[in-house]
Amino acid sequence: MELPVEICPTRPFSDQRPGTSGLRKKVKVFQQPNYLENFIQSLFDLLPEKEGKTLVLGGDGRYGNPEALQTIVKMAVANRFGKLIVGQHGWLSTPAASHLIRKRRAAGGILLTASHNPGGPEGDFGVKFNVENGGPAPPKLTEAVYRRSLEIDRYRIARIGDIDLDRRGSLQVGGTEIEIVDPVDDYAALMTTLFDFDLMRDRFRKGELSILFDAMHAITGPYAHRILVDMLGAPEESLLHPEPLPDFGGLHPDPNLTYARELVERMAQDDAPLLGAASDGDGDRNMILGRRFFVTPSDSLAVIAANASKIPGYRRGLSGVARSMPTSRALDGVAAAIGVPCYETPTGWKFFVNLLEAGRVTICGEESFGTGSDHVREKDGLWAVLFWLNLLAATGKGVSEMVRDHWRRFGRHYYSRHDYEALDSSLANRLFEDLRAMLPQLEGKRFDAFEIERADEFGYTDPIDGSRVERQGIRIFLRPEGRIVFRISGTGTEGATIRIYFERFEPDPSRHDLPVQEALAPLIEIAEAVSELRRRSHREGPTVVT
Repeated sequence: MELPVEICPTRPFSDQRPGTSGLRKKVKVFQQPNYLENFIQSLFDLLPEKEGKTLVLGGDGRYGNPEALQTIVKMAVANRFGKLIVGQHGWLSTPAASHLIRKRRAAGGILLTASHNPGGPEGDFGVKFNVENGGPAPPKLTEAVYRRSLEIDRYRIARIGDIDLDRRGSLQVGGTEIEIVDPVDDYAALMTTLFDFDLMRDRFRKGELSILFDAMHAITGPYAHRILVDMLGAPEESLLHPEPLPDFGGLHPDPNLTYARELVERMAQDDAPLLGAASDGDGDRNMILGRRFFVTPSDSLAVIAANASKIPGYRRGLSGVARSMPTSRALDGVAAAIGVPCYETPTGWKFFVNLLEAGRVTICGEESFGTGSDHVREKDGLWAVLFWLNLLAATGKGVSEMVRDHWRRFGRHYYSRHDYEALDSSLANRLFEDLRAMLPQLEGKRFDAFEIERADEFGYTDPIDGSRVERQGIRIFLRPEGRIVFRISGTGTEGATIRIYFERFEPDPSRHDLPVQEALAPLIEIAEAVSELRRRSHREGPTVVT
């Protein structure tokens, strides 16, 4: 029987240009009549071969997800998709969705997530599209969707009842099959092909391995429970905040030293477990801690690459590695030592995808708490946690011992990121214009023991498709070896966030235990002298330091 499909008139919104990871706005913006519908129809209009194809749907469980998913299901039916694969309860972590798209050979997937941004009625909401390789939509597609959103005048929706998202199984709605799947099953099975579950299970049983994992009331709670507790035998108390909640229990689901306070405090105690870890709203970011020891994401990436041969799924060797430009250059030293190429890309996982698809890299990561490999086309928080857990089980070492051994071999890259959040956008843009203007004059300037070797604005030519992007961050290189990077982030929903990255290389093991901010203090003052950000923003300091 032909389903009743309504073609609804609408008017464009002018603010639907997707950012680094999809369209993110305040919940109240998405609650405007036709706002979600316009964006989804604009996307569907750009997928001309959608009829009969498979689409994966899910999200991070934040406020508004169930209602939005019902709308998207009805619109997908009206737009003649052949099959919808939906995570039970509307849940799918971003890496699990990437895997599901690839495994089921779907045309793509829509994820309802604002990643690490706060949730709840006053929080943030987001819509992200992943393409058929499981990776984020490339800029060419997102820009085309934006252009379509500026001219859209109607959307299609099937007038059907809501689908029961809580019951697994399949049903037929008109010409569309809708399958509700367990959100964890396929992802957990994939992890067993990469890591030594028998070894980790044995170490947990003997009391030689322990973990405290903070799901931050976000999507990875069910994944962590299934894998860490049910499959590996970790005790229930190994999980913090495991239940996904629409407002994340009032937490800010960003796994860093500022927002994961309870985890940080627990890991500072004498009886702390061997490994502390956290993941974010949609499950693609991670934080790694040892007892009284924080591992920077840059160091975590470098340690993972240097020790990949100890992990079953990576004993074949690495084809190459990649890091985002602001990420510390610790990975570069590892790549040189093991004889593989190291690629430097702009921030945004989509820039890694071409390299992964071409087989150029096996492991890649960003300083913004994202690490991953060629097992999916997204960064993967729980994968990184399992990698560390497997390393500890295989070596019998603790987290700090692993990292210190790494520093002794490769030298230490002192590293930190200072975020100035919710700045006036015009102020941020003026500051960057001023920085650009002064770049030619910076070379050779001295600041006490440091001299500016060179300064530039990073641009990137993709080695696979030849595409070029400009204005990806301002870099200041220092002698002795150091670096300062300025970037405007594209992941917030209010004002502008300026991120400043500080990196200082220290080869001398006797100087590897300095407090990080103390080691970087001269660079922090150079950044202020050059940019005058604190003075111009009337801020005493950054909002978040990681």
